[in-house]
Amino acid sequence: MAGLNVSLLFFLATIALCQAARRAAKALLPKGAYVSFALEAAGAAQLGACCLEMRMLAELGPWAGGFGPDLLLTLLFLLFLAHGATFDGASANPTVSLQELLLAEASLPRTLLKLAAQGLGMQAACALTRLYWACELSDLHVLQNLMAEHCSSALRTTVAHGALVEGACAFVFHLALLRLRNSLSVYRVPAVALLVTVSAYTAGPLTSAFFNPTLAASVTFHCSGHTLLEYAQVYWLGPLTGMVLAILLYHGHLPRLFQRNLLYGQKNKYRTPKGKPAPGPEGPQTPTEGCRGQEPGQRRARQQPLGSLWSSMWRPGPWLRGTKPAPTASPETIRQ
Repeated sequence: MAGLNVSLLFFLATIALCQAARRAAKALLPKGAYVSFALEAAGAAQLGACCLEMRMLAELGPWAGGFGPDLLLTLLFLLFLAHGATFDGASANPTVSLQELLLAEASLPRTLLKLAAQGLGMQAACALTRLYWACELSDLHVLQNLMAEHCSSALRTTVAHGALVEGACAFVFHLALLRLRNSLSVYRVPAVALLVTVSAYTAGPLTSAFFNPTLAASVTFHCSGHTLLEYAQVYWLGPLTGMVLAILLYHGHLPRLFQRNLLYGQKNKYRTPKGKPAPGPEGPQTPTEGCRGQEPGQRRARQQPLGSLWSSMWRPGPWLRGTKPAPTASPETIRQ
């Protein structure tokens, strides 16, 4: 257990060092530079260093230290709880930064600055971790130094299968981020940590379940076994595709590129009132349809009561009213 204690000390020291760097940057740098650069660099350094140490424990721990998978998965869950509590809004993941760009939540210069900070943070993590391994504080670190030049590839399946696995992990991860983005951190951080742990347990034997292009490039791209193009297809193209599909499924479109919803039809929130049918002798008609195509006089006649309408249409002659008709002049009288 001495090797495990040394690794736990490394985790605590890395988190404390990166947290101190965040505090100092927040006090010294402007807010824009702190959010776009310092947070991402410190988060990437913390994530990369802890991931390198965890990978060493996963490869050498089972046969050199007697560590079981339950212990390693518990450590991974606790580490991501610590990352979520200390990152202060940073992602340390290029696909998350590109997701913000596609959602029109971040500008292109800010996204490029975040990507540069993540790359620098990962390189700093590699240098810090190798410096700690060189101290050889445990037997595991001695073995790691001996095997450093001949590292094994994290891709243990075919390129197509690996790209599919990384894309599926990234799809589920980004879909969860989109669903939990407005939730409280008390619920969001454990949910994300549990999702990462389950993904590592499921896809770890195949691709190590990075779904983080910068982290994968720092950890496994220099290992033998595959070419750079094959690594890029699995660990860059796969997560990017999964991220884009997650946005399309959740929003129906890419707000940065398309304003129109490509998958879901938008319903009008205002309902148009429909005319109620008015009863009449010719069947149900709406007021508009009943008056359409008629003269104003006909419309007023239709609106009059039946009794007044009948009296205006038929008036009895004088012989029915008891009076004699006026005499008409004969032709002879007219000639005279």
